[in-house]
Amino acid sequence: MHANLPFLLAMVAAVVLLEMWANKLRIAYPILLVIAGLLISFVPGLPIVRINPDLIFLIFMPPLLFEASWSISFKEMKKWWRIIGSFAFLVVFFTAVSVAVVVNHFIPGFSIALGLVLGGIVAPPDAVSTGAITKFVTIPRSTSAILEGESLLNDASSLIIYRFALVAVGTGQFIWQQAALSFLWMVVGGVGIGLLLAWIFVKVHKRLQMDASSSITFTLIEPYCMYWVAEQLHCSGVLAVVSGGLFMSTRRLEFLNSDSRIQGFNVWESFVFILNGIVFLIIGLELPEIVEGLRVKGIPLRTAIGYGVLVTGALILVRIISAYMAMLATYLFRRSVVPRSGSRRRTALLPLLLGWCGMRGVVSLAAALAIPVTLDNGMEFPQRNLILFITFIVILLTLVVQGLTLPAFITRSRVFENLVIGRPGEVSREDVKKGLKTHSYAFLKDKHDKGHAGVEHVLKIWEAKMTSAEDSQMNERTRGVFIELLESQRGYLTELNRDPAVDEGIIRLELYQIDLEEERLKRM
Repeated sequence: MHANLPFLLAMVAAVVLLEMWANKLRIAYPILLVIAGLLISFVPGLPIVRINPDLIFLIFMPPLLFEASWSISFKEMKKWWRIIGSFAFLVVFFTAVSVAVVVNHFIPGFSIALGLVLGGIVAPPDAVSTGAITKFVTIPRSTSAILEGESLLNDASSLIIYRFALVAVGTGQFIWQQAALSFLWMVVGGVGIGLLLAWIFVKVHKRLQMDASSSITFTLIEPYCMYWVAEQLHCSGVLAVVSGGLFMSTRRLEFLNSDSRIQGFNVWESFVFILNGIVFLIIGLELPEIVEGLRVKGIPLRTAIGYGVLVTGALILVRIISAYMAMLATYLFRRSVVPRSGSRRRTALLPLLLGWCGMRGVVSLAAALAIPVTLDNGMEFPQRNLILFITFIVILLTLVVQGLTLPAFITRSRVFENLVIGRPGEVSREDVKKGLKTHSYAFLKDKHDKGHAGVEHVLKIWEAKMTSAEDSQMNERTRGVFIELLESQRGYLTELNRDPAVDEGIIRLELYQIDLEEERLKRM
């Protein structure tokens, strides 16, 4: 362990440097990470890093899913639940089955069950990769919310398919009635356990009145607890983490103070960034062993690459077809929310764009690495190395080909120019800030009229936009009024967020600014 410590530290440093380089080149850092993982595999003499497949999900999946559920807007998920649900469940199932049929037909030795294992692995697009790629171009909030919501839920649906397929491979049989009951328990039990534990965690945070360090430490532990408890009860640990994370996310103002929210955001962002990078590099380190396993089985490298290209093409085609089918269904049954652009050509290109946003990433890598080396009977898991290699090729091609062309596609097609999805008239950030100022001034005027001590001075500071010269005159009484004002602003924004026309991303940004202001006041 001590001998490998410098190498492990070098891996983390490499992830950071690659991310900095990616920002300088204005490309998504997962693209450079997956290429770096490929190049690392050719470096001789590097230590072999092996992680127990049983621990892959337990180490990597809970924090990645928990952070994603905190980042996404639950309000936007409810708003676009039809299209998110169709992509997260129907399209994932359609994709997994399509991959199973293709590999069963074209790849020798692949049964339908093995094909479903591979299909469950490569079916879910990666939210991190999509977000990293689209940050260099402007896309509507509705589109990003759909992609984020889909990526969060399709992880759960694809991993359930993957789990049942592993059972079918191990036992050699698949009993539909038993599978249906098991599936129902996995879904209902997973969601129920996640919500129950999240409710308990919220109560614990409130009762103990933790400081920032303690609160953040507990949030790092909580997703692992949700996942482990659900898995011990044979439920879906993935769904437990997702449902619990969404529950706690919507109540973050109740049990986390401003200091915890500010510091926690930075801690989680760095933690998840390192986890993502390490997974990409681990697969690179295992590639030589995987390729050697292919050689032992008599599978030429060129043939294995061809299989990866075949599966990648099938994935892209199935997703594009699904996007157009979703557009057609929306046009027939929910015409009021059909996207409207400046021309029919741009409207027709939108499903193609959604279909092209199908980059695979860390969830697929983790699932592939989690395939057991042997079955319960001690026999070698069939085609494990080939599945791992195909998964890597799929991720490499989708990230490099789709990832590098997506920004240019968005820019040149101008598909989002004058695009309206759903009902027009959304509230802008300027409207929110103007309403917040009006509310704040009315709050102070009301207290001033009631003769509240210290308000007159605060009112003058507010009217002068809190200049630095006046800040030095602040005392405990006026600071208390300011803190009370910030709480009132949070209440106003929380109530405003109930309006469907208000973007929750704007609300979260303003709440973050209020947290920063509160911490500034506390340190004056």
